[in-house]
Amino acid sequence: MAGPESGRPPAPGEDVKPFTPEKAKEIVMSLQQPAVFCNMAGDWPALCWNVKYLSAVLDGKTIQFRLGLKTVDLVPQFETRCSYVEATLEEFLAWSCGQPSCLSGPFSCYDYSKYWAYADYKYIARIFEDKPEIFQDIRWSDFGFFGRSGKESTLWIGSEGANTPCHLDSYGCNLVLQIEGRKKWHLFPPGDTSFLYPTRIPYEESSIFSKVNIANPDLKRFPKFRNSTAHVITLSPGEVLLVPRHWWHYVESIDPITVSINSWIELFCRSAFRGNMFLLLLMFKSAEDADHEARVEEAITRTLVCAIKSAENPSDGDLWLNPTEVEPTSHEINLQYLNKAIAAYFKCQKTSVSEQAHSSSTGAEQRAGASCKRRKREVGCEQEGCRLLTHEFDFSTSEAEELQKIPFGPHLVRVLPQSQEMGSVGAVSVGSDSGDLHENEGEHTGKLHHKRKQLVMSNDCEMPAHQMDSDSSAPTSQTALSTNDLLDCLVNPHVISLVARLLLERTGV
Repeated sequence: MAGPESGRPPAPGEDVKPFTPEKAKEIVMSLQQPAVFCNMAGDWPALCWNVKYLSAVLDGKTIQFRLGLKTVDLVPQFETRCSYVEATLEEFLAWSCGQPSCLSGPFSCYDYSKYWAYADYKYIARIFEDKPEIFQDIRWSDFGFFGRSGKESTLWIGSEGANTPCHLDSYGCNLVLQIEGRKKWHLFPPGDTSFLYPTRIPYEESSIFSKVNIANPDLKRFPKFRNSTAHVITLSPGEVLLVPRHWWHYVESIDPITVSINSWIELFCRSAFRGNMFLLLLMFKSAEDADHEARVEEAITRTLVCAIKSAENPSDGDLWLNPTEVEPTSHEINLQYLNKAIAAYFKCQKTSVSEQAHSSSTGAEQRAGASCKRRKREVGCEQEGCRLLTHEFDFSTSEAEELQKIPFGPHLVRVLPQSQEMGSVGAVSVGSDSGDLHENEGEHTGKLHHKRKQLVMSNDCEMPAHQMDSDSSAPTSQTALSTNDLLDCLVNPHVISLVARLLLERTGV
């Protein structure tokens, strides 16, 4: 590839990227704060994937939309509180434009002025399974992830106001390409977890939700949220956002129609088997070393949530299971997964230690001479016939020193903290032509997971989104503790982390 780091001039008509694939991957894998890549996807055919184009490609095929109210209250609009319809993109376009044809269509029960619609988590491999050639329109190879295309990516189509509740993903990191319209991202660092009041109800494998409605926080109920630090960015078409591992994020469409594509890095098969933890363990091919312990934590969480919530009276109307999860798995299956996750953890730890010993005995002098090193190992661990790849990264210098080595500038823009007083007002887009940054060049202030299972359908006009509620976040006047109060304490990330370490210590003896 030609460019500033390639050592050769570009050929006529050849697109020049600001970073080579190797450099882009190094940034993605090492950077622990959100940033926006500019001018890296300008030649991707996927940039023409606006809703009109996709409507023509799908040619009348229906997809599922999640609908929520535009009114903002103090409770997050979790997926359990939304309605669902099956519709074509043509019908979605007509509805978003207020055309009369929608009076009898699938959106007829939902006034556009009051509702937003979101076709989220649409796996491209599934909706375009009869058009595999379209996968190549998405070129994650430009970021060093060769072999990764639209087949390992997810499509998001929304109307103004469509949003994803604030959550963090347990595994991997995330690359997001904006195609049509703009989205505002509110990101919070992993250290803010306690300020965001984490909860596992509604339960969804690998997603930890926040009880706080980021768009309208209830500071009386969640006073510690005042201590959080939001990094806010408005993502525009052509820009690619990096969401680092374990960063919380709340995302909202701010234009009439938005289209974006993302890919979760490190976990290929997580996208194919989300919601089935047992199959997930058997099939995943690669992960960061830290993700092995995260899988143990997820198994503990699922075991506790399914056991306790399944024991409740099913007639109490508690919508504790996210629509992405078809049904709770049995205690036997959950324990099988827990044991297999622990076994996989120790197998890879043992192999990694062996590799480290061999590496230190043969190349100590070379490693000592590197001021900043990145060790990448591909460790083969046999787990039910699957090969586990472990990528390990070791940085010998401080985080501050490492940040100085990241090539921030007009092509890689940091998403900086925004003061609580500012709110989301004044957030501006990075812009694809942001080469005029000067003294603070590269700095900018502004705003999952795995093949989704068939969602529970609600096409009933008698049951609009605002009547569907979850007791996980709704204020209550009762003084008695609920099952969810108990669960919030039992599966608090800090508690689960401690339990995981105790189990690993017990098993490792």
